[in-house]
Amino acid sequence: MTASLDTAISVLADSERLLVFTGAGISTESGIPDFRGPEGVWTKVDPADFTIERFLGSSEHRVRDWERRFSSGVFGAEPNAAHRGVTDLVRRGPALGVVTQNIDGLHHAAGLEPDSVVELHGSSRVAECVGCGHVEQMGEVRSRWEDGERDPQCVRCDGIVKPGVVLFGEPLPTAEMARANAMAANADGVLVIGSTLSVYPAAFVPLDVVAAGHPMVIVNLGAT
Repeated sequence: MTASLDTAISVLADSERLLVFTGAGISTESGIPDFRGPEGVWTKVDPADFTIERFLGSSEHRVRDWERRFSSGVFGAEPNAAHRGVTDLVRRGPALGVVTQNIDGLHHAAGLEPDSVVELHGSSRVAECVGCGHVEQMGEVRSRWEDGERDPQCVRCDGIVKPGVVLFGEPLPTAEMARANAMAANADGVLVIGSTLSVYPAAFVPLDVVAAGHPMVIVNLGAT
């Protein structure tokens, strides 16, 4: 253990352009469950309920989806010490930025500027119309939902509104993937926090840093 810790410290100390890659495990201390752990999300719900096909196919399904989302731990969660530590790494060096699989927005809440964070799977803090593309803050959608609009419609075109996150069956946002790849190409090391590196194509980002000959340190509760 001591040798492993010494190695990890030396990797971080030698890196001048560290890429930080985070997954669900970094947010469990904020009260947000991970996905694949013993008490993870996938032990309680069917992943098929999170497909874009199912979301668009039924108003009844969307009503259940919004109910589940607005009662989850994501809303009202606060950054924890790990998020704040990552912010410090970026602000003071040596980290050049964060690429996250998380949709909770806690890196932003911990003080990172938008250009320092890439949210590969979108953000639960916004919602978007699948028709006209109008984006609004999730708080506005939630207010309408609390007022009785259980399947919120677009305020501009009455189209279907979906959370601003990537559902199964949707591609990752092209612009965000390009930003993540640019960070990886410029990095000379990668710190992975709270990810099993089992979700692709997101996992290619840190692995590309390794493929370029740079070191990687993984901090995660489970196996990777």
